[in-house]
Amino acid sequence: MGYHKLKIFACRESHDLATRIAAAYGTELGNSSVLMFSDGEFQPAYNESIRGCTVFIVQSTFPPTDNLMELLLMIDAARRASAHKIIAVMPYFGWARQDRKDRPRVSIGAKLVANLLRAAGVDRIMTMDLHADQIQAFFDIPVDHLYASGIFVPYIKSLAIENLSIAAPDMGGAKRAHAYSQFVGVPMIIGHKQREKPNVVGSLTAIGDIEGRNIIILDDMIDTAGTLTLAANMFMDKGAKSVRAVATHAVMSGPAYDRINASALSEVIVTDTIPLKQGEDLEKFTVLSVADIFADVMERVYNYKEISSRFIF
Repeated sequence: MGYHKLKIFACRESHDLATRIAAAYGTELGNSSVLMFSDGEFQPAYNESIRGCTVFIVQSTFPPTDNLMELLLMIDAARRASAHKIIAVMPYFGWARQDRKDRPRVSIGAKLVANLLRAAGVDRIMTMDLHADQIQAFFDIPVDHLYASGIFVPYIKSLAIENLSIAAPDMGGAKRAHAYSQFVGVPMIIGHKQREKPNVVGSLTAIGDIEGRNIIILDDMIDTAGTLTLAANMFMDKGAKSVRAVATHAVMSGPAYDRINASALSEVIVTDTIPLKQGEDLEKFTVLSVADIFADVMERVYNYKEISSRFIF
């Protein structure tokens, strides 16, 4: 058992998920609060001693940027309060799409976020289904990169769908889709998209047998749902029996909810790394919790156990 006492804290936007993680771990969330100023500035604080403790701070850094800033301030506060070790649990790692210079005179946002986290005083990062695996190399501290396949694959198998195919919406997702198709034992379809500009898809084609197949489109995130719904409608037009979607992170920006509800998708399976917006029509959504996965890996890290067995791919 770890020598230093373990405590789990939550930032505001991931409080519900952090509560589920703490419950799965068999403990309760630590007591923290946020002081708000009239100009929008805020100051997080720990309302209990964390001196000498191993502190896990849960926060997905989806927009707005306040979520990232709150995590940085919580890390800084923990360091200044003499925590023994500070571990940032970031189920969704924001800015991950900015992992390289893909055109002149742009920033590499993911590297900047890595530098900010390290400067704040974090000792370890725990995240899930990074948009680009190489982001792990932006850190000179341990990064536990977990996969939602541990809950998605059993759920897909439980559906017992006949004539099933796994589809990648673009070439970038081909590796992930191939791994899923191997685990489930079904054929794969690869989509090829051409973008007119960010978040706008110009055209989409597919490689693989579509007619008569029940298709599951696999991706790491759903942002505006433009590519996803375009692919789903295209598959149905080409003779697919049904189309579902599986995505780890439900970013769901702009017209995403309306697009999904108006599309040919029969079911959208996501995790709770990012909470779905209340008040939207969520009839097509199935939410699977990642709390058990994170709680298990946190226990292994805290007690210096191996964690490789938690990685399916």
